[in-house]
Amino acid sequence: MPMSFACLPRLCSIFGVAALVVALAGSTHAITIDWVTVGDAGNAADTDPSGFGAVSTAFQIMKYEFTNEQYVDFLNSVATVSDPNALYQPVGQGGDPRSGVTRSGAAPSFVYSVKANIGDKPVNVVSPFDAARVCNWLQNGATGTSSTETGAYTLVGGQTSGTFPLPNPGAIYTLPTENQWYKAAYYKGIGTSAGYWNYATRSDTIPGKVTSGTTGVGSRPLGTGEFANFASNATWNSLTGNVTTVGTNGGPSAYGAYDMTGNVWERTSTQANTTVLWARGAAWDSADNPIPMSSASSRTNLATTNQTNTVGFRLVAVPEPSTYVMALAGLACGGYSLVRRRRARPGCTRPAHQGSRSN
Repeated sequence: MPMSFACLPRLCSIFGVAALVVALAGSTHAITIDWVTVGDAGNAADTDPSGFGAVSTAFQIMKYEFTNEQYVDFLNSVATVSDPNALYQPVGQGGDPRSGVTRSGAAPSFVYSVKANIGDKPVNVVSPFDAARVCNWLQNGATGTSSTETGAYTLVGGQTSGTFPLPNPGAIYTLPTENQWYKAAYYKGIGTSAGYWNYATRSDTIPGKVTSGTTGVGSRPLGTGEFANFASNATWNSLTGNVTTVGTNGGPSAYGAYDMTGNVWERTSTQANTTVLWARGAAWDSADNPIPMSSASSRTNLATTNQTNTVGFRLVAVPEPSTYVMALAGLACGGYSLVRRRRARPGCTRPAHQGSRSN
């Protein structure tokens, strides 16, 4: 029986909105994304290094790096019949023990899965064009028929290389600009002239190195303290140095975003030149000294075709996204797939394995 909007207030009061959304999602391609708000619009740029971090408007950024589990949800929505844009890399992802995605079956019945214990780790071996297609999918409703080629970005002729496009007018989901990423990581917040930390752990001191357990959970499972995953110190899965569970590697930035120092380099949309983009944040294998991870030096340029196990991404959303009302409206009007968007509440921390089906 179709649900009317008149039923929603009563159901929300009984179950709570979050429980209601999960129940309504049913067999849709549900994807959960946690967001934090980056306010202090019109803040001043950093002075050391000079010129980074000024952003004129408020926006939201993913609280955690985009994970293998989230990427598998995306692939199982858009790439089961065929994969013409090489969203999955059989060797780079399927064959790399530090990558968490695998594929079984054959076209037109591909099935994507997360490898054991790696669902809650950051997705890697992905290009900025893969991230752009995730943005388009989200922009278009995150269904099995949602276009991956237009929406937030226009990708002409199945583009997988060359110049990364600018976002379209009205784009909600995008890769962050370098200034957006920098502000979310290093700005101290509370006002427009607050200044910047040198590390994304709200500190000017190089963080300590996390270790990991046998399933790759970082040694700071409550996401506290001045720590990060770097210097190949998180050894698990018989590998010296590896990605670790998002949100378990030390404390967040001033805005509540985790792992912006270490774990994987994160792509931005800002060009170093026409076919090269800047990335920020350093990775699990970055050197054991202050230089690679500091706000001054934690920057590398990567070709738009680069796909390695040290590089991932997180997305931003502008304008500030609604939480559940639009999702409920879409479901009531025809069962749209759910993009569940949650704001972090002040003082709340994330359990080590939230959202993971692989552990």
